[in-house]
Parts: sequence; structure tokens; C-alpha cells
Amino acid sequence: MVGMDVTEANFNQAVIERSREVPVVVDFWAEWCGPCRQLGPALERAVAARAPRVELAKIDTDANQRLAQAFRIQGIPAVKAFRDGAIVSEFTGALPPPQIEAFLDALLPEPPLPAIDPEDEDGLRAALAADPARADAAVALARRLIARGELDEATAVLEAAADSFTVGGLRARITLTRALEAADPTVPPLGPAFSALDEGDVAHAIDLLLMALADGGAHRDEIRRVIVGALDELGPDSELARSSRRRLASALY
Repeated sequence: MVGMDVTEANFNQAVIERSREVPVVVDFWAEWCGPCRQLGPALERAVAARAPRVELAKIDTDANQRLAQAFRIQGIPAVKAFRDGAIVSEFTGALPPPQIEAFLDALLPEPPLPAIDPEDEDGLRAALAADPARADAAVALARRLIARGELDEATAVLEAAADSFTVGGLRARITLTRALEAADPTVPPLGPAFSALDEGDVAHAIDLLLMALADGGAHRDEIRRVIVGALDELGPDSELARSSRRRLASALY
């Protein structure tokens, strides 16, 4: 049988402490309860299929009435899922197997995404084919497309990507690049700044973008978004990002 019989004596160790290492699903049941006999085997099978990523504990409410009172069990079967020492999800009654499986799957951590190589365009496209909202692949591919001037495809790639400051910065760059291509006289000369970004010289690019901000006119917010996107990619621990944010704040306010 899958599932440990838990009592008041070992509840803290078997459920609370153990849930700090792996999700623990607790089935409150009783021998006389018909729906409990219906739910129990289905719950055990579903947990067994996900072992060892989740564990099952079974508590006989008749034999452990203080536990039942402590968790305010008013109807059984009652199922409570513990993670990191606290209840994170629960249900009452005999759910059908598909709902049991969905309940358990929601407790499990997402599997790590496979690593991507930003220089491997075929790999980036394959990653996006599997998950169009995958932002890291979308950003890497869009950046390559923008550098080549393939703005329509870059726009499509970013359309499905999860929003972030980095994604917003690339979208703003596309807008500004289109304006430059259309010879819009209100756009400052951003070509050198964008070239610096493509070459990985972020410090020089930010210098040029901050200077362009003063003459940005109606495009100031788009230039700001390009800067913020570049700083976001540097990460919170970057001294360049911290100093550049101060300079950006001074330029804006």
C-alpha cells in the first residue's frame, strides 16, 4: 500500500518536517466512510505514479481525533497538501482520477527548461517551437533578427514572449528602428547606440542612449525603454546597471 499511516505521535516529523523536502499529501479518512474507500486507492495510484516527488500520509480520523479537530475536518475524505510546513492546497470528497492527478501535478515543481545557446539560431527556433512564450529564447532570437534588420520576424517572435523589461526594450528598439528607416526627423541618431548594443558594448551604448534621450522628443519613452531593457539584462548585481539607473533618473527628472 502506498502511503504512511500517520498518528498524532509522528505527525510533525512525517508531515510537517518531511514537507520541507517533498510535498506531502495527507488523506484524512475513516474505516466506516464509503467515499474514503473510493478515493483512497485512486489517490494511492496517482501518488505512486509521481513517487518520489510527492508522498502520501494517511490519518484515521477516529484514531486521531485531536488531529482532525486541529485541522477542522468536518467531512471526509479530506485531503490536504503540505509544502514547506504549511497547507498549500486541499479538497474534500471523492474526486475523479483526472482531478486527483491535476491536484497532485499542481504541487510539483516545474521541470527545468533545457539550456539554450544564444548563438545557435536553429536551437533557439526549436526552443520557441516547443514553447513560444519562452522569453530567453525569444530575446536571443529577436536580438539576432533585429541586428540583421529582419524586424517583422523579430516582432512576431516577441509577440508571444512573456512580458519583461528586456522584451519591452527590444520592442521599443524595433519601433525606433522603423522610424529611423522611415527617415523620421524627430528621431535622434540612434544607429551608433544600437550598433554598440549588437557588439556587446553595453556601457558605450548606454552612454549614447542617455545622450539621445535629451533630444528624443516624442520618442523619449521608447529610448527609455531600450535603456531599461539593457539594464535589466545586466542583472541586479551589476554596478554598471546601478550607476546607469541613477543617470537615467537624473536625465528623466
